[in-house]
Amino acid sequence: MAFNGTWKVDRSENYEKFMETMGVNVMKRKLGAHDNLKITIQQDGNKFVVKESSNFRTIDIEFTLGVSFEYSLADGTELTGSWNLEGNKLVGTFTRKDNGKVLTAYREIVGDELVQTYVYEGVEAKRFFKRG
Repeated sequence: MAFNGTWKVDRSENYEKFMETMGVNVMKRKLGAHDNLKITIQQDGNKFVVKESSNFRTIDIEFTLGVSFEYSLADGTELTGSWNLEGNKLVGTFTRKDNGKVLTAYREIVGDELVQTYVYEGVEAKRFFKRG
């Protein structure tokens, strides 16, 4: 249950390049780089409730490990996929509905930070969150 808590984005690496590869337009990329994302995670066994709050939207996501669900990114990109726990790392594998390409996401606790890593079309980005 190490993921439980509220996490506020602290810094990002290669996030604009990742958004560009995802097809996000330049205006949305500039805004997305400064979205002030805050994530609240509540884990109960295999069930998770995640609340994402940013400058653009607030969304509640409920999922069970290993069970496919639908999700849309802040830019409107629709995905379907699931999260699984591999060791101490949450691994999400999502397929874009518009082009069938795969987005992989990882969440892990490193020291006192939550690190989210995104990989799409060979481009990797990381976002680092501090407890808030």
